[in-house]
Amino acid sequence: METTDFASAPTSTFDGLAGKTVLVTGGSSGIGQSIAVRFGHEGTNVAINYLNAREDAVETEDKIRTAYERCTAAVRDCGVKVCLHQADVSKEDDVQRMFREATEALGGIDFLINNAGIQLSGASHEIETGAFDSVIAVNLRGAYLCAREAIRHWLEESKTGTIVNISSVHQIIPKPKFVGYSVSKGGMQNLTRTLALEYAGRAIRVNAVGPGATITPINKSWVDDPEKKDLVESHIPMGRAGQSEEMAAVAAFLCSDEAAYITGQTLYVDGGLTLYPDFRTAWSSE
Repeated sequence: METTDFASAPTSTFDGLAGKTVLVTGGSSGIGQSIAVRFGHEGTNVAINYLNAREDAVETEDKIRTAYERCTAAVRDCGVKVCLHQADVSKEDDVQRMFREATEALGGIDFLINNAGIQLSGASHEIETGAFDSVIAVNLRGAYLCAREAIRHWLEESKTGTIVNISSVHQIIPKPKFVGYSVSKGGMQNLTRTLALEYAGRAIRVNAVGPGATITPINKSWVDDPEKKDLVESHIPMGRAGQSEEMAAVAAFLCSDEAAYITGQTLYVDGGLTLYPDFRTAWSSE
């Protein structure tokens, strides 16, 4: 599992984040963990959602527990309030309970980061329906359920609010053998745009971050294999994979006052991966 050097976390501050509260789904590891820590450094109170399913192996449970406990400690060291909330974001009852608990613990939610996500691989014609449905349920249904609860909270309280959906370059780049993941992220693009348009007049902003290849535990299969890592990075114009802290910085920016006039957009943080890198040298029109 990836380890994060919290001591080197950014200390610069975006306006409008200090004293507010953020809920980060899937916040115990990877990009979610870095986002939680970044907001802590910005002076934002943090509610961290995690999934620790009963059916997980004991070893996996221990790793998850260690990750979120470490994340919690790192955020708390920033001098802000932090709380943990176990919930499966694909389940409506879990999401509603999580929002009740988070708002009670921290006095409300100002920002929602929809980061929880899974991916399952396999040839598209061989993937079982249940496997496909599980990816859609977490990545897309979960993002919608959390967004819905956040928007309800802001409308009831007559508050402004900001949602940042952690999507992927694969909302526009096809990813063979990961059809559920690609479909879920394509749907997240339109979820972002639809909610942004629908609630812009209520001062609720909705944007997305589209990470490219990023060094996180979910990408362990290639991160820990030098040959595979070189192959991945050969397709990236900037020549390297991204760091989860770089994704966190953009998420914080999108919630800040500096981004007050941005809504309905996806910012790709991908080292140029969405720039059609095969066209770095002309091969069709010269």
